[in-house]
Amino acid sequence: MRSLALVPVLATMLPSLGTATPSPTVAQPPTKRGSLPAVSVSGNAFWQNDKRFYIRGVDYQPGGSSAMADPLADTTICSRDIDQFRKLGINTIRVYIIDNSARHDECMGKLADAGIYVIVDANNPLYSINRYDPAPSYNAKYLQSVFATIDEFAKYENTLAFFSGNEVVNDVVNSTLAARYVKAVTRDMRRYIGERGYRRVPVGYSAADVGSNRRQQADWMNCGSEDERSDFFAFNDYSWCNSDFRTAGWDQKVKNFSDYGLPIFLSEYGCLTNGRDFGEVAALMSDKMTSVYSGGLMYEYAMGDNGYGIAKIPSVKGSSVQKLDGFEKFASALAANPPPEGDGGFVSTTHANACPTKDANWLIDTTLLPAIPEQAKMLMMEGAGSGPGLGGDGSQNAVDAGTSSGDAEQGSGTVTSSSTPKGSENAAPATSTPANARAVVKIPLVLTGMVVVLTLGGSFLL
Repeated sequence: MRSLALVPVLATMLPSLGTATPSPTVAQPPTKRGSLPAVSVSGNAFWQNDKRFYIRGVDYQPGGSSAMADPLADTTICSRDIDQFRKLGINTIRVYIIDNSARHDECMGKLADAGIYVIVDANNPLYSINRYDPAPSYNAKYLQSVFATIDEFAKYENTLAFFSGNEVVNDVVNSTLAARYVKAVTRDMRRYIGERGYRRVPVGYSAADVGSNRRQQADWMNCGSEDERSDFFAFNDYSWCNSDFRTAGWDQKVKNFSDYGLPIFLSEYGCLTNGRDFGEVAALMSDKMTSVYSGGLMYEYAMGDNGYGIAKIPSVKGSSVQKLDGFEKFASALAANPPPEGDGGFVSTTHANACPTKDANWLIDTTLLPAIPEQAKMLMMEGAGSGPGLGGDGSQNAVDAGTSSGDAEQGSGTVTSSSTPKGSENAAPATSTPANARAVVKIPLVLTGMVVVLTLGGSFLL
């Protein structure tokens, strides 16, 4: 989040904790699900059935990170804002803070009815990786919270994706060492989804707007064995300051990622310098970018202290919304630049990249990832149980919470179960496609049958 990132220094404020001992996930009666078809990944693009899907959305966190509130757990809040989302014409929101102890059926259903997907951050300020001291914070209590968030949102077809981390690596060079742990979390999340028999919701990372290590982060998340690689890569970008495609340097960002091998999108965009006309939308929906990028999320919907919002909400739980100048400008930009027809020039195959080598801006000198903590392995088979929510004690300073015992062998994230549901209300019927198998197609029409199977097989979204 711009100037309101989920800050790992909260580690110094959290009390000591005991070992994570969650109860097994308990089956519950089925709940009402949204009617949107699941979005899948194939080649370097997202697909809604056999139609290319572009992310055209906003970042959504009323009150910012300091409010520590989940807007999708309160029907009053989400209903108020969904009405405005319809007027904007968006198809996706990103939510940074989720209460994994709460139910989300009503808000997720209303979003589905409005044609809106959700990208969920699996971390929050209490349960996250400490960028400057990552090893102790990668523990079983932390993973139990991450997995509980997956349990809650994997059942919804309009869950588009999970973020395994947000801006953990920044412009301080020592923070690059934390990338090993973010990638380990990504591996663990993908395996948990497979072991629990859920629909394969894509998992990836949201990188900070840092030019000195952006490419290294991207290559790092897409190198190594199949089980270790992300399903997509996203990054925040504030370089388009009421300028144009070349002045903003976006032509080079297309060129630099033209053979990346995975879907890419902007997880935040929207520079304030010189005003905002949201020219980024026209660029993202043009053939200059669609062969590489799958859209992006404008930062942000609700006005906060940093001044990026396009709607003023006097009270987080109030009913009134004041549209600011940027609201109509953004809506107009979306209306004037609809999603392109056809496949947008996507690349039908995926591939791994070479891992970045150590240099002055990238301190990792190994391709190995930390092994999942022993205490967290049982969660793969038994489920995460009840989530700690936003009132928990946190995990970064947890005592005896179970940390990694060393490096893992490549392939440690491979799904070992038969990918059948494990008696959880969230368990979607498994498909015959292995959870870690990456879809590779030659023409988009081949997607139709595959995605229909996935759609019928279970709900997709966050």
